Amino acid sequence: MPTTLPRRRGRPPRNPAEPRQDTRALLVRTGVAVLTEKGYSSVGIDEILRLAEVPKGSFYHCFDSKEAFGHALIAAYADYFARKLDRWLLDAATPPLQRLRHFVADARQGMQRHHFARGCLVGNLGQEMGALPESFRTQLEAVFADWQGRTAACLRAAQQAGEIGAGHDCAALALFFWIGWEGAVLRAKLQRSAAPLDVFADGFFQWIHPA
Repeated sequence: MPTTLPRRRGRPPRNPAEPRQDTRALLVRTGVAVLTEKGYSSVGIDEILRLAEVPKGSFYHCFDSKEAFGHALIAAYADYFARKLDRWLLDAATPPLQRLRHFVADARQGMQRHHFARGCLVGNLGQEMGALPESFRTQLEAVFADWQGRTAACLRAAQQAGEIGAGHDCAALALFFWIGWEGAVLRAKLQRSAAPLDVFADGFFQWIHPA
């Protein structure tokens, strides 16, 4: 008797988990793109499914509800943006304050590339918080706190290099930066112009310059 089974021809059987993971990733990518433009409240699941070309049954196979989908979108966007921040703010070959300027320039170009239709998903949801599931509040606050922490570390490095005044509280500066930057992004979408981003960034960097 042979000790091995005959080799099957054709493609190997697919792992049943793979289609679900592919569908989930597609839904998340589509959802992030749509919510950066329109927000959460005005977007229905049907619109996401149509754009992703995914049947409704597959959606509920991946997510229990729209609320669960929203949590997944926030987590995915937070991960993407943290990597984006690290790419600029941890660039050891560049002076610390210039790293933050590079982030601002990159974000400005990103908004221009999408004709100022897309903003910040986390900022969009924060503006809608009164109409959103309460469970989003803690997650959104944690994302902002993470961004502020990364920015504060870069500002401390700039302070140690003598690029900003020694009397500044870098944690407070980072909080101020993100409050102001999110407002500038909102205004840039409203005006379909980079001018609000430039006004805020120029004012911020002038303010922290050592006397």
